[in-house]
This record gives sequence, structure tokens and C-alpha cells, in this order.
Amino acid sequence: MKDKDKDKKRDYDEHRMTGFFDKDTEFRGELTFKGSFRIDGRFKGSIVSDSMLVIGDQGIVEADVKVGCLVINGEIKGTMQAVDKVEIHGRARVFGTIISPKMIVDEGALIEAKCQVGDIQSTPAAVLPIKEEMGS
Repeated sequence: MKDKDKDKKRDYDEHRMTGFFDKDTEFRGELTFKGSFRIDGRFKGSIVSDSMLVIGDQGIVEADVKVGCLVINGEIKGTMQAVDKVEIHGRARVFGTIISPKMIVDEGALIEAKCQVGDIQSTPAAVLPIKEEMGS
């Protein structure tokens, strides 16, 4: 019997948010979530989810990000990895490293980043941020 969750295509709805940081919010730490999440405030830390992350027009994010889909309208600095795609809209400012099978960039976006677009299965382990303790 097949696992239905593995066969089901991911659906992302930018307009159905399950979490939100407003423009007057500042947060530091680790963020994990299910469903779509939008940041219009300031965030510093790490973000991990299988779902969609939207950086709003006023959002400023400094983080290592690993999500299903990343939509950028504001500013982001760090290592960004998306399982499905990264969308960079016209007023976005992106700095760091982008790893994704698909990337969509609108005219007017500022990108100062190392980009790896295509099959992420072939990505060398040294490129992806991995936190683990090494034994002596």
C-alpha cells in the first residue's frame, strides 16, 4: 500500500497563513511551523519547515532557512534552502546562499548570493549547513 502523503503534491497558499510576525515584532531563535508563515517584522536565527515561508515587504530576516517553498518580498540574509522553489519578487533584497530546484526572480530584485538551482540531491554535503557533534 502506498503512503498517500508521499504521493500527494504539496499545495502552498500564500494567502492562507497559519502564523504571522507583524511589522512591529522582533524575534530571535529557532522557528518551526506547519502551514504557511509570514514575517513582516524582524527575525534572527534559524527557520525549518516543510511548508511555505513568506518574507513580507517590511520583513527583515537574518537566518539559515530550510523550507518547502520560500517567497521573498523583503530582505533576507543567510543560507536559504527550499525543497520546491524560491520566489524573489521585485522589491526583495537577498544576500547569502540559495539552494533550490527552482527559482523565480522578478525584475527589480537585488540578489547578492551564491545560487544553486536544479537537482539539490547532487548538492555536496559541505554546502549545506549541518550541525552535529564530532566525536574524538
